[in-house]
Amino acid sequence: MKSAAGLMPAPEMLAAGVPVGIGSDGAASNNNQDMFREMDLAAKLQKFSRMDPTALPAEQTVAMATIIGARALHIDQQTGSVEIGKKADVIIVETSAPHSTPMYNVYAQIVYALQNSDVRTTIINGRIVMEDRRLLTLDEPAILAKAAEYKAQIEKSLAPDKAGQH
Repeated sequence: MKSAAGLMPAPEMLAAGVPVGIGSDGAASNNNQDMFREMDLAAKLQKFSRMDPTALPAEQTVAMATIIGARALHIDQQTGSVEIGKKADVIIVETSAPHSTPMYNVYAQIVYALQNSDVRTTIINGRIVMEDRRLLTLDEPAILAKAAEYKAQIEKSLAPDKAGQH
């Protein structure tokens, strides 16, 4: 949507058996990596563009972010669902905040109500990498400081030189 590249006909592609995944494209082209936001936008955009509230149901949207997305990447035998023999990639979310209460349908809650800030614990391949919203494997202050350094370097390289040139 940001680059106005058009609308993917996701419901039609899924109906034809094409595995379609949802992703964030990364911070360089999307400015965030919030899968909850991406699911919300994907579902609502399909509904709005068709003026059909049943287009791309919440359960199908969650599947696109998990098992169908893994199938699209040809890694569904390794991840994308919780099964014996697959990587244990799991998030634990808080569901008692006012914006996510009451819960009538877990899939609708995931797609339309939950936010990335609701993630309390993240487990990647069986390893806890964030617990109670604390990063355990990364030094967040150091990463943010390095990002600020890179920003300053980029801004300096883009500043006009004395002759007014870049």
